[in-house]
Amino acid sequence: MRDTDHVAEIDRVLRGQATGRDSVVSRSWRRCVERYGLDPARPSPAHIVTEAELRSHREQSERLIAIARSGLGALFRQVAGQNYVLLLADAKGVTVDFLGDSRFQDELRQAGLYLGSDWSEHRAGTCGVGACLVTGQAVTIHQTDHFDLHHTPLSCTAAPIFDTTGQLTAVLDLSLLRSPQPKASQNLAMNLVRTAARRVEMANLMAMSRRDWVLRLSTAPDFLEVDPEAAIALDAGGRVIGMTHAAQAALGNGTPLLGQRLEDLAEVTTDDLPDLMRGRPAEDRVIRLRDGGALFGHAIAPQAARLPRGQPLLPGGLSSLAGSDPAMGALLAQAARLAPSTLPLLIAGETGTGKERLARAIHLCRPEPAPLRVIDCAGGEASFDAAWNDEGGTLLLRGVEDLSAAAQALLLRRLAPCKLRVLATTRCDLAAAVARGAFRADLFFRIAGAALPVPPLRMRQDLDWLIDRLLRAANADGLRLSAGARAELKARSWPGNLRELAATLQAAVLLAEGTVIDARDLPPPLLAPATETRPDDDLRAVLEACGWNMALAARRLGVNRSTVLRRMQRLGLTVPN
Repeated sequence: MRDTDHVAEIDRVLRGQATGRDSVVSRSWRRCVERYGLDPARPSPAHIVTEAELRSHREQSERLIAIARSGLGALFRQVAGQNYVLLLADAKGVTVDFLGDSRFQDELRQAGLYLGSDWSEHRAGTCGVGACLVTGQAVTIHQTDHFDLHHTPLSCTAAPIFDTTGQLTAVLDLSLLRSPQPKASQNLAMNLVRTAARRVEMANLMAMSRRDWVLRLSTAPDFLEVDPEAAIALDAGGRVIGMTHAAQAALGNGTPLLGQRLEDLAEVTTDDLPDLMRGRPAEDRVIRLRDGGALFGHAIAPQAARLPRGQPLLPGGLSSLAGSDPAMGALLAQAARLAPSTLPLLIAGETGTGKERLARAIHLCRPEPAPLRVIDCAGGEASFDAAWNDEGGTLLLRGVEDLSAAAQALLLRRLAPCKLRVLATTRCDLAAAVARGAFRADLFFRIAGAALPVPPLRMRQDLDWLIDRLLRAANADGLRLSAGARAELKARSWPGNLRELAATLQAAVLLAEGTVIDARDLPPPLLAPATETRPDDDLRAVLEACGWNMALAARRLGVNRSTVLRRMQRLGLTVPN
């Protein structure tokens, strides 16, 4: 089709004439012109976000990327050799993960089939990712289905990925730079992306629901245990607290599934779930539904002690900040409850503990999109003008203890009439600074409606999880840590906390010569362990974080093992059985 013919067809659709295009395409074309003001006669190149913007998008999607990566790799291997490109886009349409043939990197980037490309419909026009985000349905946008002439050589097949609460959280897209003419040639691609998206949702639900009952469902017994079609997570009272998207269709009966009781959906209660576990033939695990239908069920018991009910499901930005550390879990649950409010929050912790990441995650939990303005308090009074206006949103004060007396006075005056929600980070005990007159009390109470103390790395019990996550972030595909290297990392005291751990792993990735990062590949600590003793109040937390391994705790504290033993005796601490 010539460019002029494509533009003319879009014009006919806008005038209400049928052209044979799919309705999803025609409606998208209308949105492009009538809602977004796009011009089909003016092709625009692919939009690639800046490195800083991409980093922010990837941080917000970090947990999903980690869960989806193995499934994406399996899908990409299925289409290897057929020149497909696999994209994972977030809920804003930005590509946060990418698998493609590196030999065509320049061509793929130019086409927008690359990491950081923005495929939102208002930016790129009719396309697979954009149409999928708008409709919530799997779509194929094939060649001249695209609105923008820059994209008409492409064929894009996309399927939505929903989170455990039913919100559309990502899009999986399988695209070709060039493809056969018939749109039906992409039917296999459609089946593949739908299946992969369903499996990502299943993996996400399982990861989020380790402490709850999970009921996996299938219309036939054959694949019930290995590849079920849908699943729900249940609390202790038998209410649905999580689901895959297919479960809504299978059980919802036209009403929202979250919050419903299992016994209201089917002729089964939580007391019956043990009978649906492995050990009985799959064909005998029939669940009779209240609407008269039937499904086969596979129940999976909680894998650990159940968390207290009433603790909210963490929004995505918060859920990626910690593994199984109890202190961080409690902190993030508290942050999730405080996040939707306008209460000013003071986030305290040592350097490098992730205070700013927590602040940004809290900002992303706002019920409505709003700007985030950051002030580096070490910059003095001049830094205020660059980030200030009265349009609302969130004001992040980075390192608020660095404000001079004059800057404190100026900030207090600026905050009085404004509508900004304030989040402040500090490396010190700000209340103690108020007590000794180094920080204004009136400003302190203006920015510290509640305090969120972030624990240092040496106190955390999820160090293995953090090491694995930061190793992936260091682009260490194919690299793994030896047991010796992991033990060395876990033994260090990490005065620079997460920032120091991330830098150490990045350096190790560059220094490793093979596929295994050994202890000799780790750069030495930048700072020697502190010689002064730490407060005895910290000892139990460090021992718990080290699994009560006294030698490991001593190395983290920078003291001798005998010192740890003496402190334990003084505090009456004993190793749990």
